[in-house]
Amino acid sequence: MNPFWSVSLFWIAAVLFVAIALAFVLPPLLRKKEVTKKAARRDINIAVYRDQMKEMEAERANGLLAEDQFQSAKLELEARLAEDAFVAEASTAALSTGSRKLGFTLAAALPVLAFGLYFWLGNPTSLVAIAEARTASQPNAVPGAHDIAKMLQKVEEKVKANPQDGNSWAMLAKTYAALERWPDAAKAYEQAAKIMPQEASLLSGQAEALAVLNNRVLKGQPMDLVYKAMQLDPNDAKSLELSAVNAFQEKNYAQAAYYFKHLLKLLPPESPYAQDILSAQKEASRLAESPIAGLDNLADQTPAVPQQKGASIQGSVDIAPALKGKVSNKDVIFLFARTGQSGPPVAAVRVAANKLPMEFALDDSMAMNPGNTLSLHKEVILVARISKSGNPMPQTGDLEGSIAAVKVGAKNVKLVIDKARP
Repeated sequence: MNPFWSVSLFWIAAVLFVAIALAFVLPPLLRKKEVTKKAARRDINIAVYRDQMKEMEAERANGLLAEDQFQSAKLELEARLAEDAFVAEASTAALSTGSRKLGFTLAAALPVLAFGLYFWLGNPTSLVAIAEARTASQPNAVPGAHDIAKMLQKVEEKVKANPQDGNSWAMLAKTYAALERWPDAAKAYEQAAKIMPQEASLLSGQAEALAVLNNRVLKGQPMDLVYKAMQLDPNDAKSLELSAVNAFQEKNYAQAAYYFKHLLKLLPPESPYAQDILSAQKEASRLAESPIAGLDNLADQTPAVPQQKGASIQGSVDIAPALKGKVSNKDVIFLFARTGQSGPPVAAVRVAANKLPMEFALDDSMAMNPGNTLSLHKEVILVARISKSGNPMPQTGDLEGSIAAVKVGAKNVKLVIDKARP
């Protein structure tokens, strides 16, 4: 709608409201209702006085009222009648005339006062400005490329003016990231982190930029930066998000759910971002419900005895002589500890089957979920499985062995793979 019609509609509405106000105020003042009421009241009073006069005359005729008393009462009654009639007529005339004058005065003064106060206290010119602004703006308007370029230019000039200003570098990095200029964002984050090395968000921002440039793979340098950021600030939101995504990429779903849950606590519950993180957490938790979820992506490793002190289980794994002929160099051993017949492992390793017999040590560093480690339990079930397919899920033909009720901290545990799954 153009400015002319916007302003016109405003004034039409204003006049309409004033007219409605007058419609409520004027009719009671202009009608002659009060005159009628006053006249009717006067007639009633005259009738009452006449009845009183008749009663007095009857009492005099019957000898109940002396002549002098009658004359005195008659004079008093006539005086009251004259007084009431005069006052009633005067007040009626005053009311009728005064109300009509007040009504006509209000009819003229109310619009003048209303619009006068608006022009004095209000801002009529703003109507045109608002209308023009609405006309100029579009419902889906977004900043143009020229505006974005101008904003970026200001930030770049600020950095050039003071190259040692870490905050300016950080602002520039975030601007590049918002524009998805990831190579520039990575360099700006790196420069900002050099100036402000204790700022966790700069490290996690750089990690995100590097991951995007690496086909969104976080493993390697991006996660090294994330770990440094989390050491500075365990509640850095970007670090928690990237850690969860990395765990998801590594198919470590329990750990992904753990990081998503931690991140969710830091977000406004009703925000769209929080809803997305909640959905991701639920999906990770669902995938983690598999008894050995995450084992399929464990890197081959030799579970050597750790040098540091802490809760661990140490021992050896071997295979029964009758089953040795069924093992090939392509087979994979999954060794894990869990707290029951089902449920995710509290520690696990993946080893090439050609390393049998082998010694092992399971500890907290091999946890599938940082919130559920070996040291939190008193005893576990140890399971060693030789998988023909490389899949950690048990399948027909896999070779397996287990020991129940193994105390956490036990040493010299001997686990023998002694049966084939039907």
